[in-house]
Amino acid sequence: MNKYILLAETGSDIPAAFAQQYGIVTVPMHVTFGDETRDDGTFPVEDIYSFFENTKILTKTSGSTVEDFVKVFDEIQSAYPDRHILHLAYSAVTTCSYQSAILAAEGRKNITSIDTGHVSAGQSLVLILVARYLEANPDAPHEEVIAKVHEICKQVRMGFFPGDLAYLRAGGRVSNAAYLGAKILSLNPLIELQGGFLKATKKYRGKMDRVALELLQEFPEANHFKKEIIAFVYSKGLKDSIRKNAQAMAEKMGFREILWIPTGGVVTTHCGPGGFGVCGIAE
Repeated sequence: MNKYILLAETGSDIPAAFAQQYGIVTVPMHVTFGDETRDDGTFPVEDIYSFFENTKILTKTSGSTVEDFVKVFDEIQSAYPDRHILHLAYSAVTTCSYQSAILAAEGRKNITSIDTGHVSAGQSLVLILVARYLEANPDAPHEEVIAKVHEICKQVRMGFFPGDLAYLRAGGRVSNAAYLGAKILSLNPLIELQGGFLKATKKYRGKMDRVALELLQEFPEANHFKKEIIAFVYSKGLKDSIRKNAQAMAEKMGFREILWIPTGGVVTTHCGPGGFGVCGIAE
């Protein structure tokens, strides 16, 4: 029997099928609609689009609280007192969740929190790879498990295009001038996770139909992706034709497993509709 229970925030966007398959437990992050705060994962992300369209106000996000973790820790330790909780956390420099988990774990045994330095599909891919490692190595000593987690976190790479820069402008992440310039020139900033931070590293010019495939051609090669798996992250509103073409290209490139991971409420708030990204394992 697996000695561990994997835990992550809902901002990992771990697909329900994988969470069920590997027994991954999620802790809610939160999305605020004006005066109302909802748990991430309890509402359709289209509500975010409707709220922004109707009010011109962007929803706000917040991390998992100490109380959120206390509740989940209590539930897990009551049901599985002999299992070790391995919390693979949402990037600690972007939210309070990791620190909340550390505080909630005080005085408890058999809880380890590790900052993955990833969000969304990157964090999902870390979870899936760690779960598969634990399945294949059920008797691995704890120190080897922790070393493997850190190794996987360093190998995972993700780059994505926000779907609508109006959401970044509304959230104060780009200026009006930068937004207008990008709209006029049809520029798409590539956002990468570097040291846990979300950084704009390059600008692609053109419509998403073209730049999505351009990213798929360049990003895996630049990061020396292993062919065993590739994950695409997308927000609702991405054209089906883009998904179809990306799937076909990834198959042609020789990727043996192709995952599609839709963004939940937290990440959708920041990227807007129609976002697209690529995630994989660097050599």
